[in-house]
Amino acid sequence: MDRVFIEGLEVDTVIGAYDWERDIRQCLRLDLRFAWDNRPAAAGDDLSLALDYASVSARIQAFAEVARFELVETFAERLAEVLMSEFQIPWVHLKLTKPGAVAAAKGVGVEIERGCL
Repeated sequence: MDRVFIEGLEVDTVIGAYDWERDIRQCLRLDLRFAWDNRPAAAGDDLSLALDYASVSARIQAFAEVARFELVETFAERLAEVLMSEFQIPWVHLKLTKPGAVAAAKGVGVEIERGCL
């Protein structure tokens, strides 16, 4: 199975468990990999048969715009569900980083893998 990826996608959203975090937007950085059979798209040079990473990225931005979660775990789970459902993606690996959440760390977050290869 082929893989399509999006690296370093930054989105602003309301995320966090502390009261002060509920009133601000914070940056999350996403690295994603998707299982996708690229052969049909490549055979006819046909974007409609490809996993359009521009459309996927736009959907992630739209999701983040309205999301209001306390946990990065919840953000990651719900986003994976949306992407797999709306784009018929059989497998996704998502790494979500919340920069600045821990002063001594470059970032903290979660990695999840859902679906089947």
